[in-house]
Amino acid sequence: METLVLVIHVLAALALVGLILLQHGKGADVGAAFGSGASGSLFGASGSANFLSRTTAVLAVIFFLTSLGLTFFSSRKTEHKGVMATQPAAPAQSLPAQIPATAPAGQAAPAAPAEPGSRAQDIPK
Repeated sequence: METLVLVIHVLAALALVGLILLQHGKGADVGAAFGSGASGSLFGASGSANFLSRTTAVLAVIFFLTSLGLTFFSSRKTEHKGVMATQPAAPAQSLPAQIPATAPAGQAAPAAPAEPGSRAQDIPK
């Protein structure tokens, strides 16, 4: 059903663009006054403007309704978790215990360098 609404939505959008580009602007009326032949058109002198504007209005309503329909479908869509969601979880593998970093027997661990001006340099070892 969602695919059908999406196809209608795209077709309505394309038809809207085409019809809007076919319509004359307000400046086209001046050309008709000088005999551009608008009265000899297929729909009559003012019939094409009425037909195109009404068709555009109908397509705009269809476009808005399909937009609302697609919004409804996207809000109701369930999340698909995939094939692995049905499989039981594998037991967690235990990580090896971390061995603390100690110096080998008989060697002293290197001392951290003291910051200049600290009293750590004055402490005898």
